[in-house]
Amino acid sequence: MLNRYPLWKNLLILLVLVIAGIYAAPNLYPEDYAVQVSGTREAYTVDSALMSRLEQDLEKAGVAYKAAELNDGTGLIRFADGDAQLRAKDMIADELGGNYVVALNLAPTTPEWLSDIGAGPMKLGLDLRGGVHFLLEVDMAQAVGQRLDVYVSDIKGQLRDERLRYRQVEHLDDGRLSVRFADAETRDQAEDLLRGNFPEFLTETDDTEEGNFVYINLSEQTIREIEDYAVKQNLTTLRNRVNELGVAEPLVQRQGRNRIVVQLPGIQDAAAAKRIIGKTANLEFRLEAKPDESRANTEVYPFRTTPGRTAELERDIIITGSNVANAQASFDENGQPQVNITLDGKGGQMMSRVTRNAIQRRMAVLFVEHKSRMVEQRVDGETVEKRVPYTEKGIISLATIQSTLGNSFRITGLESSQESSELALLLRAGALAAPIYFVEERTVGPSMGAENIKMGVTSVQIGFALVLAFMLLYYRVFGLLANVALTLNLVLLVAVMSILSATLTLPGIAGIVLTVGMAVDANVLIFERIKEELKNGMPVQSAINAGFSRAHTTILDANITTLLAAVILFAMGTGPVKGFAVTLSVGILTSMFTAILVTRALVNLAYGGRTLKKLGL
Repeated sequence: MLNRYPLWKNLLILLVLVIAGIYAAPNLYPEDYAVQVSGTREAYTVDSALMSRLEQDLEKAGVAYKAAELNDGTGLIRFADGDAQLRAKDMIADELGGNYVVALNLAPTTPEWLSDIGAGPMKLGLDLRGGVHFLLEVDMAQAVGQRLDVYVSDIKGQLRDERLRYRQVEHLDDGRLSVRFADAETRDQAEDLLRGNFPEFLTETDDTEEGNFVYINLSEQTIREIEDYAVKQNLTTLRNRVNELGVAEPLVQRQGRNRIVVQLPGIQDAAAAKRIIGKTANLEFRLEAKPDESRANTEVYPFRTTPGRTAELERDIIITGSNVANAQASFDENGQPQVNITLDGKGGQMMSRVTRNAIQRRMAVLFVEHKSRMVEQRVDGETVEKRVPYTEKGIISLATIQSTLGNSFRITGLESSQESSELALLLRAGALAAPIYFVEERTVGPSMGAENIKMGVTSVQIGFALVLAFMLLYYRVFGLLANVALTLNLVLLVAVMSILSATLTLPGIAGIVLTVGMAVDANVLIFERIKEELKNGMPVQSAINAGFSRAHTTILDANITTLLAAVILFAMGTGPVKGFAVTLSVGILTSMFTAILVTRALVNLAYGGRTLKKLGL
C-alpha cells in the first residue's frame, strides 16, 4: 500500500530511537565536584577511619559535602559546587600533609543500571570540562649526548671484537667522540672499521705526544634524525604513560621543533598531573668496577634506599630502559617487591654478550631521573631566577651475576610495592629518549568550562527554537513532523557521540549548531518536491511518495559532499578542528536517518493509507 511502512520497519526505527534515548540519558546527569584522597606509599592507606575523620573535620569547618566514598584504598568526597570543593581540598591537604595525594576531581553521577550496560556521558574537552595544559620542551642537547654515550659503548665493543687495542674512548665536552691508540697503524685500522660499521660518523685523525687519535663527529643529518626521534619517542611515551593511568581523552601533540603540548581534561590539580606525566625516570645497567680498574673509567653512585652507602661502577652502559619490552611488578619468595623485566631482541643480545664474560661479578641497576630547579643568577646587575636542568642517579639493585642473562630477569631492592608498580609502569610505557622540562603550565578551571557549556547550550537552544518556529509556520503539519524528527536527531547525535566516547569541545558544540540548521535541509527538499508535484496535478498520496523518492539523490549528493569535507578536516586538523569534524560527521549521518526514515515513518502514520484530496502543506 502506498505510503505505508511494513510493521518490521516501524519497529526497527522505534528500536533504534529507544536505544538512542537510553544511551543519551547519562548526559542528563552532571558530574559532581569531588576531592580524591590517596596515599603516596603503601604505609599510608586511606581507610574508613581516615574518611570518618575527614568528614568530621569538614562538618566542623562548615564545608557542606554531598557524600563520601571509599573504593580500593582511594577516598572520594563529593560536593555541590566548586567553591566548597576548593575549600575542602586546601583543608584536607593541610590536615594530611605530604604523605597523601589530595587531588581535585569530577565524579560521575550516572545511575548504576546505565553504567552496567555501558552507557556513559559524552567526554568533555579541556575548554568545557576544565583540566590542565602543559607545554614541555625536549632537551635536544641531552638527546644527542645520550646517543653519543651509547656510541661509546658500541665503539668499545666493536674494537674488542676485532682485537684492536685502544687506550681510551671518551665523549668530549664539544660533542665529539675521541678514541686514543698507542700507534698510528692500529688507529688507521680502527678508523676504517668505524667508517664501515657506522656510516653516520665523520672521522678525522690527529697525532700528538699523548697518542694517536680518531675524532668522531655526527653528520648534521644524523643529529637532526636523533633530535626528531627523541621528540617522536617522547610523544609515544607520554601517550602510553597517560593512557596507562586512565586519563580520559588526553591531547599529546608536537609543537614546533622541540616542544610537546599535553592537555588533560578533567584533571584540575596541576601538581598531581605533573607527577603523572613529568616522571622522567630511566634505568641504566652497569657492571661494578673491578678493584684494579682505572678510576678514569669508573663513577661512584649512592644507593637510593641506603643513605651513606655507595658503589663504584663502570662508565660503560650495558643497556638502558629503552631496551625494555615489558615490565611487571610482583613479589619475590621473601615477599619483597620486585620488577620482572623482559628485554627486546637487541637488549637481550647486549645483556647476554656482557654477562657471559662477567659471571660472579656484580651488576648494578641505576635509577636515573632528569629534573630541573630554579636558581638565582646575576644578570646585568640584577638577580633573576633561571631553571637549570640536573640529573639524579642512584643504585636500586647491586646483585651478583650467577649465570649468563638473556631477555628475562628481575630487579630487586625496591623500597615498596608502590615504587615497583610505578617503575614497571614507566618502563612498560617506554623510556623517554631525552629529558623533558615544563616550560608552561595552566589550569583551566571548571567555572570557565561551565560558562562555555552554558553559552554553547544557549546557542543550540536558540538555533533549535528558530528552526522549529520556521518549520512549523511555513510547513504546518509537515513542519511539526519535521520538528519531531529534528528533536530525535539531537537525541540520536548525543547517543552516538556517547557510544563512540567522542570528546565534545566548544567547536564541537558549533558543529551541533550547524547540524541543527542542516538537519532540516533534507526535509525542506522533500516538502518542496511534494508541493511541486501537487501543483503539477499529481494525487496527494502519489505526490508524497514522489517527494520522498525523488529527493533522495539530491539529499545524498549534498550530505556526502559535506561529509567528505568533514572527513578531510578530521584527517588534516588537530585538537578543536577534529572535535568539530567528528560532531559534524555524526550529525550528517544521524540527520539523514531522521530526515528520510523517521520523517517518512511519521508522515506515513499521519497520512498513509488515507484518501486525501488536499494536503496541509
